[in-house]
Amino acid sequence: MSSLFPALVGGSVAERSALRFGDRSLTYAELAASAGELAARLGGARRVAVWATPTLETAVAVVAALLAGVPAVPLNPKSGEGELGHILGDSAPSVVLAGRGDELPESVEGLERIDVEVYGTGAVTVPTPEADPADLASPDDPALIVYTSGTTGPPKGAVLPRRSIASTLDALADAWQWTGDDVLVHGLPLFHVHGLILGILGPLRRGGSVRHLGRFSAEGVARELNDGATMLFGVPTMYHRLAEALTEDVELAKALGRARLLVSGSAALPVHDHERITAATGRRVVERYGMTETLMITSVRADGEPRPGTVGVPLSGVDLRLVEEDGTTIAAYDADGTPTGAYDGESVGEIQVRGPNLFTAYLNRPDATAAAFTEDGWFRTGDMAVIDPDGSVRIVGRKATDLIKSGGYKIGAGEIENALLEHPAVREAAVTGEPDDDLGERIVAWIVPGDPQSPPSADELADHVARRLAPHKRPRTVRFLPSLPRNDMGKILKRALPRD
Repeated sequence: MSSLFPALVGGSVAERSALRFGDRSLTYAELAASAGELAARLGGARRVAVWATPTLETAVAVVAALLAGVPAVPLNPKSGEGELGHILGDSAPSVVLAGRGDELPESVEGLERIDVEVYGTGAVTVPTPEADPADLASPDDPALIVYTSGTTGPPKGAVLPRRSIASTLDALADAWQWTGDDVLVHGLPLFHVHGLILGILGPLRRGGSVRHLGRFSAEGVARELNDGATMLFGVPTMYHRLAEALTEDVELAKALGRARLLVSGSAALPVHDHERITAATGRRVVERYGMTETLMITSVRADGEPRPGTVGVPLSGVDLRLVEEDGTTIAAYDADGTPTGAYDGESVGEIQVRGPNLFTAYLNRPDATAAAFTEDGWFRTGDMAVIDPDGSVRIVGRKATDLIKSGGYKIGAGEIENALLEHPAVREAAVTGEPDDDLGERIVAWIVPGDPQSPPSADELADHVARRLAPHKRPRTVRFLPSLPRNDMGKILKRALPRD
């Protein structure tokens, strides 16, 4: 069971800082003791829920569950009673792990509660191969059950096996040259893949360190990078705030310039923010692509050339293909990583993947699990993309909400959004398609102007897009909003946009 964290039980980095949240921290020895003691108390549990606040307690709880071989269900503390009730009813945990001072809502209070202690003492009581090989968890055993956002119905619990976590983190280590010498800083929530698996379990698997900001701030990022942190993980809204602050903060620019790697994920980072950060710091932001069910699929490599708008190439061990609606393959990456087929930057297809990084099932949903896979075993991501001539994958949007069929063309909303964000009078942009008797669908732009008192005209924005992309990709309708609806990870919720 310890194979996910060889550094945790090996003892070679016992006195190295493993986790730091604000002014509270644990060395590897302290984490091993704390998580080991808690793991011993979880024996026999079917599943455990974790009240996933951005604290040491959450990290210790998840590590303890993984050491014990008990699947953990991270709970978003901001979820409403209805969503929490659904998740708890669906996953049926026998206990909830929480910080001693956490106040739990009524829907959670019915569970047995174990308060997580973060300064345990004594020996680690984790089984080892020498002790009893039969006690060790299988790579296919469930590690985490992470619930999807539920934009098209109640959230579904994606069952992530131990192999998917190990394979993704090891593939990222290869792509990013990630080692135990790296110190990661981030302020991401811990109920999601990005913040929890990449941001907490990733450093622990490498034997490195993580410093969690608690709440993201430009000041916190600068402080940690100036104090030896080497990597920064964030979502586009965080990098947008950094880009805005860079215009007046020379010290922040210097701090970001010291980072070995800046990584953005969970949604596309607008080209404009890429360019502003690079101009101010000399560093390019690396983007990667993945989802709850697949963990990480592609990434720009640390030794590659980051190009705004692309998410790099498939990670080691991941097969990827683009397919037409009828299942015809447009382009693919073969076993040695070479792209074959149409990598012209224009041929749009749905991304399908297979590999050890995939989830095993949606909990209690055999129908949804079956529908998610093709007959030959490829997972349907629902994301649309093209492969550029240099082999880089470029996401153009979600099949359900971002693929617009207008005038005989298949158009991805993402590239239009990026073009709109290059206009100096546009602060935020979202693009959707709406039924049109002539075109099939017309392109609609939802704009948050930089100056609400002086927004750009619809014709100005249409011409701006037509010049950068193509005339058939210009928005036919423009609607102005004070802000765009977003989820906790900064993704725009297009289904929540107001409708006439």
